Amino acid sequence: MQERNRGDFTLPGEAGYEALTLELARRWGADVIRDSDGTKLSGEIVDAGYRIYSTVCVIREHNAFAEAHPECQQQTFLISKPVIATGECARIPLMDGYFSEQFALNDSADALRYWQVYDRTTGEEVPRERWAYADGAVTVSSCAPWHRYTASFLCYRIWEEINMYNHTTNGWTSAHLRQLDPRSDVAWAYLTDFMDSWCRENPQTSVVRLTSLFYNFVWIWGSDARNRHLFTDWASYDFTVSPAALDAFAARYGYALTAEDFVRGGRHQSTHMPPTRAKLDYMDFIQEFVADKARELVAIIHRHGKQAYVFYDDSWVGMEPSGKRFASIGFDGLIKCVFSGFECRLCAAADVPVHELRLHPYLFPVGLGGLPTFSAGGDPALDARRYWRSVRRALLRQSVDRIGLGGYLHLTQDYPDFVFAIEEIADEFRRIKALHAHGKPYALPCRVAVLHTWGDLRPWTLSGHFHETDGHALIHVNEALSGLPVEVRFLRFDEAASGALRDVDVVVNAGRMGDAWSGGDAWRDPALVAELTRFVYEGGAFIGVGEPSAVSGRETVFAMAHVLGVDEDLGEHVCHGRWQFDVDDSLPVTVCADALGAKENLYLTDGEARVLCEKGGVPQLTVHSFGRGMGVYMSGFAVSPRSTRMLLELLLYACGLPRESDYLSDCAEVETAWYPGSRTLVAINNAEARVTARIATPQGPKQVTLEPLQGIEMRL
Repeated sequence: MQERNRGDFTLPGEAGYEALTLELARRWGADVIRDSDGTKLSGEIVDAGYRIYSTVCVIREHNAFAEAHPECQQQTFLISKPVIATGECARIPLMDGYFSEQFALNDSADALRYWQVYDRTTGEEVPRERWAYADGAVTVSSCAPWHRYTASFLCYRIWEEINMYNHTTNGWTSAHLRQLDPRSDVAWAYLTDFMDSWCRENPQTSVVRLTSLFYNFVWIWGSDARNRHLFTDWASYDFTVSPAALDAFAARYGYALTAEDFVRGGRHQSTHMPPTRAKLDYMDFIQEFVADKARELVAIIHRHGKQAYVFYDDSWVGMEPSGKRFASIGFDGLIKCVFSGFECRLCAAADVPVHELRLHPYLFPVGLGGLPTFSAGGDPALDARRYWRSVRRALLRQSVDRIGLGGYLHLTQDYPDFVFAIEEIADEFRRIKALHAHGKPYALPCRVAVLHTWGDLRPWTLSGHFHETDGHALIHVNEALSGLPVEVRFLRFDEAASGALRDVDVVVNAGRMGDAWSGGDAWRDPALVAELTRFVYEGGAFIGVGEPSAVSGRETVFAMAHVLGVDEDLGEHVCHGRWQFDVDDSLPVTVCADALGAKENLYLTDGEARVLCEKGGVPQLTVHSFGRGMGVYMSGFAVSPRSTRMLLELLLYACGLPRESDYLSDCAEVETAWYPGSRTLVAINNAEARVTARIATPQGPKQVTLEPLQGIEMRL
């Protein structure tokens, strides 16, 4: 993929480095130059003939207004540390353990209406007349000795979290930026006037790059560096709350939310847990508000003859690009920062004209994972190629329109290998995009549905980037699926129970018992269990990973144990006998034992499941015939080229397809994509070593030898 093209690349420019900016724009084939957080563009760059993206975070960089109108700042609920009552009174210091530079108490009369105190030993709320607030603490009277008490309270967020991160990680020394809440009429009038004025004052800007909208993902910091990030959830709505929002919600839905609906005794409303009805209502309420306000901003931007792109990270909450309201906002483009393949598929699925990926590494001294990048000990060229390895395989399945970078361009000066790596990556991206212009790539006759609580509202992602959700098996499954030649969709449990499986060949359910991905109480619905049972019996396949369909209080832990042929013992079967088994290596599946982990307390339910892998006498990978279909169980899944190949072969076997199907390679490290429109076969090497592979085609096998991470095209 060495043919050079131009365009479809966004370069981060930097005033003071004009020659570097224009040289790299030439080498990387950029058609757009943008500013980044902490950088500006000079007149020489702006007048160089490129389209200009300008980064605007609407709700921050208004410190003077925020200080004059502190009530317009954004808020959240926090919960105190538990305090043990040693007598009849207990004093609860509210901010103990929280990062004082991030939060300030909102002890106004309006806010106090929503504060709550709980006896956590009994689980009961303490009546308002039994507690009082003064000087940053709540004092509880008539306590039950030795019971645990907490207070939940509203506070202002006085340091915008992305700005806070950059100060503490990348050495920024500028002012601590605050954030305004568009829920306030006073703040919204100010913000819309700001947007209008900004557009008038920046005629050079072609695209206003909104970063992002209004509400950041929740990121609660602690005062102790040993546990700095107390709670982080990329898809949480905790930072959207305020007395005004809660009052409006009650007026709209006919019932009131409380602090406890958000803090849940300190557990919070994590995206990884099934939502309550109240949370779903509140999410929909916020989504409607965000869409309405965003639509106003886009109208202002369009009125000035500019396009409006939105960055799908940072203050994105309430936007939900796969939600029902996103298209109505009218964005001209969406930009997603990506570390992995599933994030590419997430971006590409959004209903918007232009999809753009901001590649990693970001041009900062330290990467988001905390490791050096453009600093001593870093190797940004290698980082870029490794990130691209994951991105590329997903782009072969579903393309986007543009790629780009962000950060401080001057950091590249000491890293010529990085400059060359991006040059190659940009050219390869353009070749992939050109292949998609001739039509979709060939997909195997295998339709996969990933089944979880959020369904197609949250396709591909779990809650954040790969490094934030690495411990969940489903994110590894999603990453593997993102580059496989199969059709993938995402279903909610209620959809699966009501007929959505009619157009599906394989259902995947992966997660931990009780979480949003496994499903929790959704599996108490007999209609769901019956419909999936019918689906498999009539020829479908159910692949369960980890603790699929697991729920307490049933005769089996896995609700689909009768299909899987495997269940988990939580202690009730310690006196029961265990089926003996031999490992079956006759199936056309290359087992990757390292990807499965080693889960204990699993047992065969009827002795009919074929065990493909065991550890310590415990089955870890099984295939169980059920009617005309089958259940497949994996104790875990960690993505790698070998485990991805294992998953592909399991899908092939489940769908009755041969392992040597056309356009597949016989090497786990080599993946392929066939584009019938241009009769082009692409082969990519995902290994950092030279490999040779045979690829099955209707014209006979093709042998290829690929250098480390190389990709090639062949005309057939």
